[in-house]
Amino acid sequence: MSVPTTEIVSARLPRPRGPLSEAVIAALGAPPPATGLPAPGEVGAEPFGEDLALALHTCYELHYRGFEGVSAEWEWNGGLLDWRASLEHLFRTALRDNVAGGEDVDAELAGLLTETVPGDGVAQHLRDHGSWEQLREYFVHRSIYHLKEADPHAWVIPRLQGQAKAALVAVEYDEFGGGRGEDVHAKLFADLLDAAELESGYLHYLDVVPAPQLAIVNLMSMLGLHRGLRGALVGHFSAAEISTAPSAQRLANALERFGAPAACIRFFTEHIEADAVHEQIMRHDVIGDLLRREPHLARDVVFGIQATELLEGALTELLLGSWRKGSSSLLRPLAQPG
Repeated sequence: MSVPTTEIVSARLPRPRGPLSEAVIAALGAPPPATGLPAPGEVGAEPFGEDLALALHTCYELHYRGFEGVSAEWEWNGGLLDWRASLEHLFRTALRDNVAGGEDVDAELAGLLTETVPGDGVAQHLRDHGSWEQLREYFVHRSIYHLKEADPHAWVIPRLQGQAKAALVAVEYDEFGGGRGEDVHAKLFADLLDAAELESGYLHYLDVVPAPQLAIVNLMSMLGLHRGLRGALVGHFSAAEISTAPSAQRLANALERFGAPAACIRFFTEHIEADAVHEQIMRHDVIGDLLRREPHLARDVVFGIQATELLEGALTELLLGSWRKGSSSLLRPLAQPG
């Protein structure tokens, strides 16, 4: 007896935001090879701007689900990979130029647990002052990552060994539902979107989410895809796990304030206890073992943490700045539910 299968659903190609994204989107609409792709320097691309962020995100998506109607051959097309490398170089150089650097991993990890300005974060704002519409906007931003949650980090598994590998796989096992498809965190976030009367389709909101959130996902993809950046990926993943539990608690409280559906709240309550445990695993078993084996990667681990904080800070600035002015944080406001 045959078992029915469901094909992985891909997103449509996004709308361009400038010459770089326009060129790659046009190229993907035809069979390889890549032609006519402009160098970032030729168009004066901003490393954290809308155009480069979308162009890089579009290239990386070929390693996830691809795009509707786009040939799978594009994933490993040499010309496109060379062009992507030029985008990555600009993005990575800007990240390194905008963080402090260093090798003190313990100090960076300790800093993640310290709130320098209590009450000044997105989760605090949403818990104490935010509106339901702001919560829905926040979900839209995060959908770009959470509908593929933990996928970028899986690429680092074959690049680790020993306890670091075993411990990171244990964390990933939880992220992927502990063997239960209905508990996969990406599925829980899709349930949250449905309950919040938003669209839960994969990358449905790509055209309305601005560069800061795309850059966060681009960082994950870049670090995961490059073996030489494995230390930075571990640093990034640790930063994410350490900061999630307190943030998830505040967001659960925000949702409770609005009497939100249980499916909305569950996504965050699942992260509160789990990520508190993951924090210890990442600090001691993953980073600890990695640096015992490869102490020279300390600088990369620090870079991964600092780059994550830099980009999350940019998103926080966008969200809070927009909301305090009474405007939408999206490129186009959401339609009202109902």
